[in-house]
Amino acid sequence: MTIGEQIKKRKISEKDKTYDEILRDVFSDFYKRQEERRDLERQWELDLEYLHGNQYCEITPRGEVEEEEKFYYWQNRSVFNHIAPIIDSRIARLTRIRPVMSVRAAGAEESDIKNAKLSTELVNSTYQRLKLEDVISKTTGWSESCGTGFYFVGWNPNAGKLLGEVNGTHVYEGDITVESVSPFEIYPDSLCYETVEQCESIIRARAMKVADIERLYGIKTEGSDVDVYGAYKGVAGKSVAHDSALVVEKYERPSSEFPNGRLIIACEKAILFMGELPYANGVEGRRTFPFVKQNSIDKSGCFFGISMVERLIPVQKAYNAVKNRKQEFLNRLTMGVVAVEDGSVDTDELAEEGLSPGKIIVYRQGSTPPSLMGMGAIPTDLNREEDRLLSEFILLSGVSEFTRSADFAAGTSGVALQLLIEQEDARLNSVTENIRAAEKETAKHIIRLFKQFATDTRLMRTAGDHGKVELHYFNSSDIGSDDVVFDTESELSFTPAQKKSAVYELIGAGLLSDASGKMSERTKAKVLEILGFGSIDNTLDIESLHINKAAEENLTGFKQPMDADEYDDHKLHVAEHTRFLLSAESEAVRKNKTTKKNAVEHLRRHKLALAAEENAVEIGNEINIK
Repeated sequence: MTIGEQIKKRKISEKDKTYDEILRDVFSDFYKRQEERRDLERQWELDLEYLHGNQYCEITPRGEVEEEEKFYYWQNRSVFNHIAPIIDSRIARLTRIRPVMSVRAAGAEESDIKNAKLSTELVNSTYQRLKLEDVISKTTGWSESCGTGFYFVGWNPNAGKLLGEVNGTHVYEGDITVESVSPFEIYPDSLCYETVEQCESIIRARAMKVADIERLYGIKTEGSDVDVYGAYKGVAGKSVAHDSALVVEKYERPSSEFPNGRLIIACEKAILFMGELPYANGVEGRRTFPFVKQNSIDKSGCFFGISMVERLIPVQKAYNAVKNRKQEFLNRLTMGVVAVEDGSVDTDELAEEGLSPGKIIVYRQGSTPPSLMGMGAIPTDLNREEDRLLSEFILLSGVSEFTRSADFAAGTSGVALQLLIEQEDARLNSVTENIRAAEKETAKHIIRLFKQFATDTRLMRTAGDHGKVELHYFNSSDIGSDDVVFDTESELSFTPAQKKSAVYELIGAGLLSDASGKMSERTKAKVLEILGFGSIDNTLDIESLHINKAAEENLTGFKQPMDADEYDDHKLHVAEHTRFLLSAESEAVRKNKTTKKNAVEHLRRHKLALAAEENAVEIGNEINIK
């Protein structure tokens, strides 16, 4: 074979394909992935049906979720839904997970420390500004319902402050956008990968209004009804999007052919966008997928996780069967099964009206009158089976009756209840760690996107240590590290009541008091803040003002000599300035001889004033004694 023939037989490069070929390949790949995970989608649909109370559905041999028919017309088909309250209880506990995060400095230099502090404020302010608590709750609802939920972390150039107008078009500074994405929209290139990072490509398929498609991409397309799955307040369900089109977004990892990766966005009749991956949201500025995965229960060797609903379905089916059989038995006891001799009565009338109280029954002379057949008592096996199934709900889900209904036996000790709560928290530990890991990864994406797009100077408002609003001017060059760490333990380890109880125990043990056995005013202010009374109007307001004034003096960096004012609370100022000088925040002050001298001199003046006040008090006490 000649070199020319080898060149003709070689695989065609993606760059050499026409738009029609690329469009055809994208949708062919999408349909292939859709078929590969068909069984998973049907299981998710079944999980949602059971969660919503439609619990007589099955996956048929044809691969569709359909409702089962009754064996007999008189069969009782009531639903006694225990799955919904269990999932509600799990979501209620998991939504308490709101970890406080900070960013570790990339080095020991003062600039690194300041940049890390700026990144920390950036993450926390973004969480508050975008109300990510709602997004996290929706994603947790998806992960608990179907096993997996996703976050899309991107950049919206039309968000943020209005900067001006260019050629009649408004220009905004842009801002982060974080969306909750259902597992029905995400298609990895292989179901065997366990993480997003292992995938070579990911497809997101979703329904979009044709008006939005034209507004975003400038292409008109025909609309139709598209089946979608949405989540509202943690509850997922199937609905229909009208006047919409299916839009497929294919994200490809960077390769030798496409060094910055590739993003193809297409509907069935046209390519809407094709270019490199838009976000440098990977490690060291690499471009990668804008998705963060959150599993409920991890499944080894599988991209998608398992939901608790899937584990509870067999128990729920058995429980419904037992409860309905008991109900049918009670119906027989109360309504009765009538035995009649053939030809003795009008059976049509008896079947229609039954044996109502006071009814006159006319039967053929010489025949046996109608009578109710004895049914006996409810079999004890049914009662025992019902109790056993209830205990299986607790065993599988880890959510006890105490958590769902606060119902516990009288006389149960506090120690026993605490052990019960700790056991439930231990069962949820793996789920909570998955949520915390997803939130940490989302925070990293936020920092990296600001570093990529915040090229011009931006203004950020944050809440300071004492509730005071602080303003920060920054741009992408001020963002250095994205090493996000947690400042708090798992929120399930300590409930608000447990935190307050721990504070009371510390106060009782005297660990928050000084050498004289008294609690300082600063400590009192912090304790009230922890207990939820940080903004209470009482005598401690003046202490907070003193602490704020000392903090403002620290922010000046002591570049100029500063006197101690006569109206200062010198004890609080000494404590606040000492804390500042011992912390990493004052490294620049301590390294400069002038600022260090000014800071030490200012602290010395406060100490002299404090000593003078204490001496005056002692002299006054001696005079009073005499």
